[in-house]
Amino acid sequence: MQELTFETMIAVFEEVFGPVLFWAMVAVAALVTLGYLYVLIRDRKVGWKKFLIAQVFMPIGAILAVAFVLIVTHSRMADIGGPIDVIIFLGIAVLGAVGMAILVYTLQSLLFRPTVEE
Repeated sequence: MQELTFETMIAVFEEVFGPVLFWAMVAVAALVTLGYLYVLIRDRKVGWKKFLIAQVFMPIGAILAVAFVLIVTHSRMADIGGPIDVIIFLGIAVLGAVGMAILVYTLQSLLFRPTVEE
């Protein structure tokens, strides 16, 4: 692999997760993102109480993301071989944390209408 292109990255992710699971994850991420954008446009502001609650769930999202990758790839923490593996797992944890915060905020906003003090 001499060049790192978008198509190469898609092929790598399809190889790691399988095409069905990879595209299902992309679809879920797109739906959550669209829901988040809808909520932001509808409410015209960020509900800071909801935002704080969403942040509480970030560590759970980080742990779940790393666990998900370990399960899907049939790996263990003992398989971490070097600094790049640690960087990859930290990136997965960060993406899982941010994704969980966006998901929790979106679900709160869709399920519970904004109150006057928010």
